[in-house]
Amino acid sequence: MMTHASVTPTSYRALIVREAAGGFTRQVETLDPARLPPGEVLIQVRFSALNYKDALSAGGHRGVTRRYPHTPGVDAAGVVEESSDPNLRPGDQVVVHGYDLGMNTAGGFGQMIRVPAAWVAPLPSDLTPFSAMVYGTAGFTAALALQRLIDAGLTAEQGEVLVTGATGGVGSLAVALLAQTGFRCVAATGKLDQAGLLQELGAVEVIDRRDLETGGDKALLKQRWAGVIDTVGGPILAHAIKTTRIDGMVAACGNAASADLPLTVYPFILRGVSLLGVDSANCAMARRRQIWEKLAGAWKLTGLERITRVVRLDDLDPELERILAGQQVGHVVVDLWA
Repeated sequence: MMTHASVTPTSYRALIVREAAGGFTRQVETLDPARLPPGEVLIQVRFSALNYKDALSAGGHRGVTRRYPHTPGVDAAGVVEESSDPNLRPGDQVVVHGYDLGMNTAGGFGQMIRVPAAWVAPLPSDLTPFSAMVYGTAGFTAALALQRLIDAGLTAEQGEVLVTGATGGVGSLAVALLAQTGFRCVAATGKLDQAGLLQELGAVEVIDRRDLETGGDKALLKQRWAGVIDTVGGPILAHAIKTTRIDGMVAACGNAASADLPLTVYPFILRGVSLLGVDSANCAMARRRQIWEKLAGAWKLTGLERITRVVRLDDLDPELERILAGQQVGHVVVDLWA
């Protein structure tokens, strides 16, 4: 691993996405740190993580990134190089995720980032840049969704909790967190060959996601779930809401399948179901620190190597294609200095 440098590097490597005739190109380039945007904190990024939003940005999705050339990467963990904020000193280990990082601000798929101090969270002492990115935005989002459910009153005694998109980054970590905190988790996936892995993570049952794509013409379906963490949106989220029990709650944190929500108001007005939005990108810093402290302490997960792969920056391109094709299983960590 790269050691902390006392002198700011004169160059750094980053994945650059450029607009070209007929599409977009991606390649790793060597750049001058002077090209980074303004900000109070310059950070040497040790590790990043791959998210669906990164793949959209890397593919030229204008709804995610407006201006190119650009470096994606909504996750970054590393060491402060320079700071004009007295609360953040050179050598401090920090994590940055969400806000505008990797969207229209050069992100974590580069060895250096410069960002506002308000975006930077000190790492808890029990986490390293690598272990923070083993969680990444995916793990943070899963933990935030679980916290939302708990804050709304969900307890393990109330019944089963469904996780959709369970083999993805957020889904697999949600399964593990629910199991660790004593909930009976049912994992829904289209990759039934990964059922063994999901059971190892703590799922008490694995179901085919196609079972959640029925009954689209009905306003309500047979009650089952005390709670839901949904990562996919669309008809599957609608089905989950229709099958949530009286006074149950659904945390929605993704739209990998669809941004639409085809259902009536009846689950809300006849069963009192609560739909809870989960926004990890703009989560308040106080809440952000609370969640990271839980992931470093009471909710700390072990054995995540089962769902984690580490890739080099130079080997990131096929991973971007894989996640866009819906073929990603588990969580990908990017080693910026390997």
